[in-house]
Amino acid sequence: MGKRSRQRQKNQVTGGRDSRDNAGWGAGYADIVKENKLFEHYYQELGLVPEGEFEQFMEAMREPLPATIRITGYKSHAKEILHCLKEKYFKDIQELEIDGQMIEAPQALNWYPDEQAWQTNMSRKIIRKSPLLEKFHQFLVSETESGNISRQEAVSMIPPLLMKIEPHHKILDMCAAPGSKTAQLIEMLHADMEVPFPEGFVIANDVDNKRCYLLVHQAKRLNSPCIMVVNHDASCIPTLQILSDGKKDVLFYDRILCDVPCSGDGTMRKNIDVWKKWTTSNSLHLHGLQLRIAVRGVEQLAVGGRMVYSTCSLNPIEDEAVIAALLEKSEGTLELADSSADLPGLKWMPGVSSWKLMTKEGQWFSDWSEVPSNRRTQIRPTMFPPNDPEKLASMHLERCMRILPHHQNTGGFFVAVLVKKAPMPWNKRFPKLRKEVSSSAVEQTGGSLAASTPAEAPRIPEKVEVEGGGPEKEASKGASSAQETAAKPNTVCGPPPMKRMKLFGYKEDPFVFLTEDDPVFTTIQSFYDLSPDFPKLNVLTRTHEGKKRHLYMVSKELRNVLLNNSERMKVINTGVKVWCRNSDGEEFGCAFRLAQEGIYTLQPYIRSRIIGVSVEDIKVLLTQENPFLSKLEEDAHSQAKKLGMGSIVLKYIPNPGHPEEPQCPIQLCGWRGKTSIRAFVPRNERFHYLRMLGVEVFRDKQGQGQKEGDGEKGGKEEVEDEVEKVTEEEMEAGNEGDLDLKNVGENGSSEPKADSSNQGASG
Repeated sequence: MGKRSRQRQKNQVTGGRDSRDNAGWGAGYADIVKENKLFEHYYQELGLVPEGEFEQFMEAMREPLPATIRITGYKSHAKEILHCLKEKYFKDIQELEIDGQMIEAPQALNWYPDEQAWQTNMSRKIIRKSPLLEKFHQFLVSETESGNISRQEAVSMIPPLLMKIEPHHKILDMCAAPGSKTAQLIEMLHADMEVPFPEGFVIANDVDNKRCYLLVHQAKRLNSPCIMVVNHDASCIPTLQILSDGKKDVLFYDRILCDVPCSGDGTMRKNIDVWKKWTTSNSLHLHGLQLRIAVRGVEQLAVGGRMVYSTCSLNPIEDEAVIAALLEKSEGTLELADSSADLPGLKWMPGVSSWKLMTKEGQWFSDWSEVPSNRRTQIRPTMFPPNDPEKLASMHLERCMRILPHHQNTGGFFVAVLVKKAPMPWNKRFPKLRKEVSSSAVEQTGGSLAASTPAEAPRIPEKVEVEGGGPEKEASKGASSAQETAAKPNTVCGPPPMKRMKLFGYKEDPFVFLTEDDPVFTTIQSFYDLSPDFPKLNVLTRTHEGKKRHLYMVSKELRNVLLNNSERMKVINTGVKVWCRNSDGEEFGCAFRLAQEGIYTLQPYIRSRIIGVSVEDIKVLLTQENPFLSKLEEDAHSQAKKLGMGSIVLKYIPNPGHPEEPQCPIQLCGWRGKTSIRAFVPRNERFHYLRMLGVEVFRDKQGQGQKEGDGEKGGKEEVEDEVEKVTEEEMEAGNEGDLDLKNVGENGSSEPKADSSNQGASG
């Protein structure tokens, strides 16, 4: 009986997996009927889709969403990856036929700059049928894990492009998880790879503590010292302070991404659940929160700065209604930017200036005056277009952009770009707090503080000017924000009593910055011969007491933010790891070895322990576990012999005279042993560099290597087992000389092996 039950359960599991594969990319909900009459009726009545295209619109919504990938743009390796994709994978796919079906080759998104984004409609089933496509899939997975490629929905790539990021910009991502847009922002900040510390930074926030760690995972792939992940409710995210010219000042952001929570009806192609769950109530419930977040965003925006508001919903209640309410409250201090020429090739529909509201029972309202009193708690005045035609025309809502799925085979999306021309009106005229706020003030604003003006006024500490020129405000210590009422004639404009900020989730380790005279720097300075301009004050650790295990670095600007706001915000993660402690490292001259994650940040300041290597040297280092020094070419060999044991930088400089070789610099962390040398590089990064050098690192589905021959089938597992035996302590202590004697028979050959060592980054 038990055996039959297990077999039945196994059959059910297998059947489910097959149904997902047969349904194509992003499937798994074959039993859900892709139909919702209320949805169709609502959008037909609104007229957002051009006349005669509604059937095409609905057909596109029922089709699975194509997969899209984006090449990490800020890395100098981006061009090499693009070259590898086009020459090695896409070319073969163009001439591939499976079961009589010609495979449609991936296409570059014509509106994304420099061919850095690609789209393919290949399903998982098709990918698994062809060994060639299976290799393509493995390539995508491996490069994604090492941060060189991001799998991201096409429309999701639009908001960061419209922000026009420059390296000196201070950026806030208000609702950042899962982090694909945040990754784009970081890439744009690091547009110039020659600058290890851009002046700008990205603060990525999310209200969900668990999703913050997903955000950390995404951001860590990019190894940037200019990213901080924080955990707050975006609608009342605290106002931060920075030290400027010896005085505390308010931090205003040059760019803000306000990608708010939404009903998600533009995601029906990939989130199949939305078909059965969609109702107009979703938008009504979310509108207030969306407006509160947007208002909080523009409050924290610097004058002259840009805020991009976006949703993956097509509903005007979540889109134009929020923008119109925001513009109306701003009294001319905000304007919609015309972004029509920013992304040539992108097809979009202009925003609408008239819309209606429908309840889930199918009842329509065109104006607030039509709403019965028993509905006025759920339906608010800000959900309707402004009644004044002149005011409505001055808003230029047609500058909003709505992307429809059938126009370019994407998801549905809405985006609007706002530019701040002056301080917000409520910041300019906010009076001193009064002990008693008359109840009539609340009544005159519509009976509900949250509904009438869902704004979060920044609470500024004493003696700090607001918006660069507003009056000083008194605020109790530790307070971050509070709701305010709308400023109207003959009413008291002031906030209610402030609430204590609640922090949830895991308790984070502290962020402790080192001082310039910290004893840690004594040996590090001499061992690596750090340049005089090395920013010691930007180095931090995560413990107050005991030995420092890892050292991290942040930019000078993020250090400023961290030091002045430790009580005001909950920081989940920041900094890039640059050094890891060796258990017995002192005997080699330094207790800390270099970490691969931070090598591109740290290397410009290191003046010794550097070995220049060639393409052939890198192949040896990445395919053999502990090669003898003699395996290196003569130049690298002679450099290595001059160095003592310990951590080293392996640096490849491209030669324009050899275009067949990688034309981007490569820097690897390594260890100089007694008679051997070793690269401390995580497995996926090894695969990445080897691909760039033309070395095949994949196995086919039967486990037989295409280039490696029989050695790969069992050889890779043997190498993995061997690596597991070699503990991190042994490697850090520099025992590679002994290991060479044990492993020379297996690892001494020149046969390429896909090494799985992850010791270098795990610390």
